Amino acid sequence: MIRIASALSALSLSLLCVTAPAAAEVDGESQYIFNSLLFLIGGFLVMWMAAGFCMLEAGLVRTKNVADICLKNILLYSVACLTFYLIGYNLMYTGVDGWIGTLGLWGADDTGAAAGDFGGGYAAGSDFFFQMVFVATTASIVSGTVAERIKLFPFLIFTALLASFIYPVQGAWKWGGGWLDAAGFQDFAGSTLVHSVGGWAALTGAIILGPRKGRYGRDGGVRHMPGSNLPLATLGTFILWMGWFGFNGASQLALGSALDAVTVSNIFVNTNMAAAAGTITAAALTRLRFGKVDLTMALNGALAGLVSITAGPDTPSIGMALGIGAVGAALVVYAVPFLDKLKIDDVVGAISVHLIAGIWGTLAVPLTNSDASFATQLLGIGAIGAFVILGSTLFWLALKASIGIRLHEEDEVNGADLAELGLEAYPEFGRGSQRFG
Repeated sequence: MIRIASALSALSLSLLCVTAPAAAEVDGESQYIFNSLLFLIGGFLVMWMAAGFCMLEAGLVRTKNVADICLKNILLYSVACLTFYLIGYNLMYTGVDGWIGTLGLWGADDTGAAAGDFGGGYAAGSDFFFQMVFVATTASIVSGTVAERIKLFPFLIFTALLASFIYPVQGAWKWGGGWLDAAGFQDFAGSTLVHSVGGWAALTGAIILGPRKGRYGRDGGVRHMPGSNLPLATLGTFILWMGWFGFNGASQLALGSALDAVTVSNIFVNTNMAAAAGTITAAALTRLRFGKVDLTMALNGALAGLVSITAGPDTPSIGMALGIGAVGAALVVYAVPFLDKLKIDDVVGAISVHLIAGIWGTLAVPLTNSDASFATQLLGIGAIGAFVILGSTLFWLALKASIGIRLHEEDEVNGADLAELGLEAYPEFGRGSQRFG
């Protein structure tokens, strides 16, 4: 009996050892795989935001300019990707001396991983892809503001200059390990480095380009120019909302531990709740101010909430995330008519959403992050703003003086679709149906 009991005891112990999970850390190769996967999933979600911007802008411009804005969006994405590969990535991340990196083509170096050394933490191509799609987001912000009156090729040249010089230089100051990073400036996923950069570039472009013909009366009144397709603009907003989970979530830059998984999960929750609060706030404020809910303002409220939480989505509680998103949306509700009073014509409200809410979101970081200070946040906002304003102004003015940036008056009246493409997005409703019966 003693022998039988001993045998049963040994069998029970062996079964326990087989079924009980082993307490072991994730190995280096697994971390490498999970980190790379996070970059790639986040990257294709951010790339999908290009479709969101395109649909949002196509819905908010007038019918005669829809095909032109669609062409601008797919071309700006392609141009931004190419120029960031040729110049931008190395300028932003390679050999940064505090201010700027080096010139040269980006090239993947995964020889370490091929030899079994996973110390790099992730595949080089996954990092490049994730960083590349961010710059395309910055360029998309500009296209919506200057829509309906800017020529195609000058806009694409500006996009190339933005992606190859303006964006990567200021990006190197923080994300490339430059002087703003050393100073303690905090911007987790780019409320300032991405969104306000696009906002400043859009603002300078709108001022230099001037408003659309007939937008403002001599008495200071604002002529309403309704968009062509509000369901399409709403779809674009939902696409952007979805893409933002990759934008913010993958900016954790690691998924090789349980702590990383918890942080990414919290980022997703905070990102979503800030957008929800922004939508509700904008809808409520427009109802109180104007007596009716403004759909376009509700859409921009969602985007303002997303932009606001982007600078620090990892540290707030859900309650704080709701507050950050709500304040961002409230600022946009008042910023849009204020810009109209200044006769700064922003077709889709991108300046208010990406610049104003981007500044607010960056200033909100110290509210939930003890490592950040308001003084340093202001320093980063001011330095990046001054640099982008200067660079953008010089590039816009050079293009205006050389090849011109604005459509001819007759072309603007007839629409950019016919002037730039010789076709229409909706020919059965436009001039084409009249010409060809």
